[in-house]
Amino acid sequence: MARIKLAYIGGGSTRAPGTVASFVAQGENFAGSELVLIDLDEERLKVVETIGRKLARARGLDLKITATTDRRDGLRDCSAVLTSYRPGGFEARHLDEKIPLKHGVIGQETQGPGGFFMALRTIPVMKKIIADMEAVCPNARLFNYTNPVNIVSEAVTHHTATPTISFCEQPILDTRRYAEFADLDPNKLATSFIGLNHGSWSVRPLYDGREFIPLLQQAYEHALRTGKVPRADLRMIELACFMEALPNDYFRYYYFKEEILVELQAKPTTRAQDIMARVEDYWIHYREQARREVPVLDPARSRGGIHELELAIDALDAIYNDRREWLYINVPNQGALQDFPDDLVVELRGYLDRRGAVPCGEYARLPRPVRGLVQMLGEYQALAAEAAWSGTRRDAMRALASHPLVLSLHKAEAIYDELSAALHDYLPARLLRN
Repeated sequence: MARIKLAYIGGGSTRAPGTVASFVAQGENFAGSELVLIDLDEERLKVVETIGRKLARARGLDLKITATTDRRDGLRDCSAVLTSYRPGGFEARHLDEKIPLKHGVIGQETQGPGGFFMALRTIPVMKKIIADMEAVCPNARLFNYTNPVNIVSEAVTHHTATPTISFCEQPILDTRRYAEFADLDPNKLATSFIGLNHGSWSVRPLYDGREFIPLLQQAYEHALRTGKVPRADLRMIELACFMEALPNDYFRYYYFKEEILVELQAKPTTRAQDIMARVEDYWIHYREQARREVPVLDPARSRGGIHELELAIDALDAIYNDRREWLYINVPNQGALQDFPDDLVVELRGYLDRRGAVPCGEYARLPRPVRGLVQMLGEYQALAAEAAWSGTRRDAMRALASHPLVLSLHKAEAIYDELSAALHDYLPARLLRN
């Protein structure tokens, strides 16, 4: 089994206990390894470190778990770096979501202006992380979960030589959701989502060897007849049946834009505020478990559940233990998908072994009715990554104006001015008004 030193940047976050639990759950695959938790909050780091150590000890694992607020020191001599951090916290996310709504544009964590400003805050931090890695662990691989993962990976893969893979479970969750809607076994639904992160389609789903779309259409028609499922909950099923392909859940913001905008504007709180209302209870639970001899994380009181960032842990195992596995990854296209440039970061299944990750386009083209929007999002992705990495305020505004949810020069200017002023402390000077 591989013996590695893994740094986890974001080790004091609300998702960190679940992530450590994921690593411990596969602890036998990393016997003798060290996990270094890195974050800004020393008290929360200590809580997560304690939970991790006790979980490992309860299973009799040979794992060393440490914590530090000194990023460069924590990165020293690491084999791999796992990143999942949020500059500005949920308070900044609230602004990402709230301010665009005032201008008639959807505010969302990874889509539209919200995702754009998340990228503007995140990528300058990632530049510093990469610089530290180049200085103290130049041979380490980067395993990224920081949102928006597509834009972050787009920037890193174009501007650094650091081997980078980004991850998101959404294709797996979407597969399960469509099967369960049709009252079918998710394990028998064979799909392959291709496209971009939060912008992919499964173009040839098969259930137990049969075409799945007719089965989904039958379930949809039954739901309409009975009226037991709220119409809003049927949106993505309707889209799948109409397009005859399974959409990523985030396409709701594009194909049902007007009605979702109205709903978000009418909602008294943002998603970020909903999460913030629960954060203290998460930490009460984590501190309680840290005091126990054997911690037991409660899914209902743990952010994201009891196992988090599992795809990254699976990828670590696949690469460092040469498992030769297929996993969903976000990496440069390298010719796998015909509809996108070779250097654009795409989301699809890839083959992972000791050499790294290779993207594989099993169904290499998106259907024409859905292709154009995804290609447009790909062009925006590239513009946003360049603006966040080294661009000017003008570059950033051009990128924002190109997003399909914006497509308005004056709205882009107004949203950019207000959000950049509100998030001034988290943005580099080159992106601010002179």
